[in-house]
Amino acid sequence: MVVRHWMWVVLALWCAGCGSTTATPSSNETSVVTKTATPAAVTLPRLQPLQPWQGDIVVSAGDDGPVDIIVYDAQQREIARIPATVVDGVARVEVLPQGAVGVATAVVVRDQRPLQAAVSLYQLDPQSTVQTDDRVYTTIFTKTVQFISQSMRTYPLNGVMVRGYRSPDNPLLWLRDHVYQGRGFRYFEADVTSLLEAFRDAQRADGSLPDWIDMPELGVKSGRKEVESDLEFLYVQGIYEAWQMTGDHTWMQAMLPSARRAMTYTTSDPLRWNAELGLVRRPYTIDMWDFEYGDTTTNPETGQAAPRHWIDDKSVWGIFHGDNTGVIYALRLLATMEDAVGNTAAAETYREQADAMHTRLLKLSWNGNFFTHFVPEDPTWRAEGVEMDAQLSISNAYALNRGILRKQETQFVLNSYYARGQARPDVVLPWFSIDPPFPAYAYGMAGRKGELPGEYVNGGIMPLVGGELARAAFGNDYEPFGFDTLRHYAVLIERFGGSYLWYYPNGQPGISGPDTVPYDGWGASAMLAALMEGAAGVYDVAYGYEVAQVIPRWVFDPAVRSAYVVARSAAAQGYVAYQWQRRDRQVLVRLTGSGSQVKLQIPLPPDAPATVQVTLDGERLATPPILDTGRTRAVIIDASRLSHLVVVDW
Repeated sequence: MVVRHWMWVVLALWCAGCGSTTATPSSNETSVVTKTATPAAVTLPRLQPLQPWQGDIVVSAGDDGPVDIIVYDAQQREIARIPATVVDGVARVEVLPQGAVGVATAVVVRDQRPLQAAVSLYQLDPQSTVQTDDRVYTTIFTKTVQFISQSMRTYPLNGVMVRGYRSPDNPLLWLRDHVYQGRGFRYFEADVTSLLEAFRDAQRADGSLPDWIDMPELGVKSGRKEVESDLEFLYVQGIYEAWQMTGDHTWMQAMLPSARRAMTYTTSDPLRWNAELGLVRRPYTIDMWDFEYGDTTTNPETGQAAPRHWIDDKSVWGIFHGDNTGVIYALRLLATMEDAVGNTAAAETYREQADAMHTRLLKLSWNGNFFTHFVPEDPTWRAEGVEMDAQLSISNAYALNRGILRKQETQFVLNSYYARGQARPDVVLPWFSIDPPFPAYAYGMAGRKGELPGEYVNGGIMPLVGGELARAAFGNDYEPFGFDTLRHYAVLIERFGGSYLWYYPNGQPGISGPDTVPYDGWGASAMLAALMEGAAGVYDVAYGYEVAQVIPRWVFDPAVRSAYVVARSAAAQGYVAYQWQRRDRQVLVRLTGSGSQVKLQIPLPPDAPATVQVTLDGERLATPPILDTGRTRAVIIDASRLSHLVVVDW
């Protein structure tokens, strides 16, 4: 797909200083380590993986001469055997840190005999980062981490500290906002469980969950906007992703009973479940948002005039695709967790339930190019002045990354967003909350943003949509679309000095109210996920990067010639790191990490010939396997360990 650079000439002028810089990480400073050094005795240097480090090792007197220095990672796996010379009782060693997180040690050997006990060299402490010679991607990483970090809130609740990530337009800790920001905070946040435990403790007897938890400092009690039907699947998704971040099986197993109750509620309670259609139902809201169709009226319970957050006899019921793709996704995640604790029968039941819902949803809501926004339970009901069948809404972007659609269907959705952007010269970026929007005042907002087309979720553009689109573009043969989206996001944050939940179609930031902040962690997390999983191509296949898939896709952006990437699961000891270089007729990847298996794919540039030569750790592969999708080609390396040097020549 050829990507049009929407308003790129104008927007590029905003991004002054977005030029290039080197992506080569600096070498670590020399450090002296004595033969008695231990972590308790000295302060060891904390190093990033794959950054050359030099140090001196003091050996026994009279042992001058040639030696070998064997370096071990924190799990006592040999990572290097280095020839050296002892001069005046000191041997200098230069090593490339890799392998397990923790203290690396070394043994000085002569004639296969250790000259002394092992000494501690350094502490490998990987910190997530992206550094490229085109500074734009380095900037995206740095800025998104900053925005997400600013969204963090922590406070005591019921005798324990909870830590979570706030809404960009509300100071409370909402389940929805926190879970979606998990796509970003996983790379630096150590506490990914306390807020989910607080929601577990606030779970209602019927299995349903609140939108937000108590915030004593504001005098706020937990509550729920009753029109919403997505909280239960988000809770299960949050548990699964926290388990993936931590690798803590005991914690996950303890959370399973509440996850089961949540799924039972959403797939059986008559308020949420249409038994005839076998799908999740809700009142007519704009996508996942919490106010329903109709003028501002008075809440019959509170007497307060407000947007319609409640359910009454005026509520229009139907099937919203995003609730259902989310539940299908959550059921499959729940099945994976059940398998992990040995409940194979329960896992199979959940998978069968998900598959049946999947079939029913496609039949009802898939229109051949995207999911229809809302299908009323009353087939004769139509919203006045609304092109209901044509509306393209937020959760189509989310469906792309929930394992719901095949590759061709994913491309259809991406094409739909792209075509809408092409057809709308008044829109700078095709990150539509919904398109076409609802006519003015179809949703009564009591003067708040969203009553008019182009505002908020009624046709505003949202980085959280752009991030999901970009993440799906990578790996589905639309890599130029993904890189173009990331570059435009960099322009927006450079231009306005922040990131907002939504923007007007002309690109100006949207301010929903006094609680709106310029550090939208939700959209920033989606963009960071697109950068880390999409462009950088690092996937946690199991948990804690024990099994990783790495597909560095930088070759699809001609401006990038080198990249250094570290993806650390901060709540665990797992990470992956690599250096990638593009030369005229060569691609080089040096890879390491903490896990036991890596599935490496090295995409080839479009101009590479049909035949290439591949060297793995210095050995030429006779018949290197090539994955050919018809649009892209990649060399495949499937290895049982996670430290390799791969060179592809042509």
